[in-house]
Amino acid sequence: MNVVTLVVLVTVLVSWQVMERRDKETWMLSPYAVKHGRESWRILTHAFIHADWMHLVFNMFVLYEFGQTVGRDLGFLGWMGFPALYLAGIVGGAIPALRKHGDNPNYRSLGASGAVSAILLAFICLHPTRTLLLFFVVPVPAVLAGVLFFWYESRMQQRSTTRIAHDAHLGGALVGVLWVFALVPGSWPAFVESLQALLQ
Repeated sequence: MNVVTLVVLVTVLVSWQVMERRDKETWMLSPYAVKHGRESWRILTHAFIHADWMHLVFNMFVLYEFGQTVGRDLGFLGWMGFPALYLAGIVGGAIPALRKHGDNPNYRSLGASGAVSAILLAFICLHPTRTLLLFFVVPVPAVLAGVLFFWYESRMQQRSTTRIAHDAHLGGALVGVLWVFALVPGSWPAFVESLQALLQ
């Protein structure tokens, strides 16, 4: 069993066990509790629980689909490959909420979306010309899907009415981009060359 499959299985198991428990709140990311109550474990535990089955299945589907390739591509980095990137994506996804809501006792968030976004954008940086299905229907180059991802998430996170932590998606995605270009030798020149070939 590889590390991607293990992460998916652990997340599904933990989410299933915690989903209906009364102490579910203690697993969520509460920036106020982290800042004022020193409950730092929440920065990690929130990524292993989900609001409902649809939330869980979607995140794990995306993680498995793209994580397998990213795991192989970053395998030469050892623990600094997929395992560390996933954890960094969790933390990177939590940072915007920690900064914005540290004094808001009512804010809560949960889910692996920040880490999944890190894996998705790492895949796009490593394979910018691969074809992805936008909305599972429209074929587009991966790099275009990445641009649309940042555009959409940036716009949505400005809306105060949304219940989705779009800033977590952006934080995790940024981690994925920086991780690839900082740690994978030749990744930036290869990315540029792929874009040039795509535009010809």
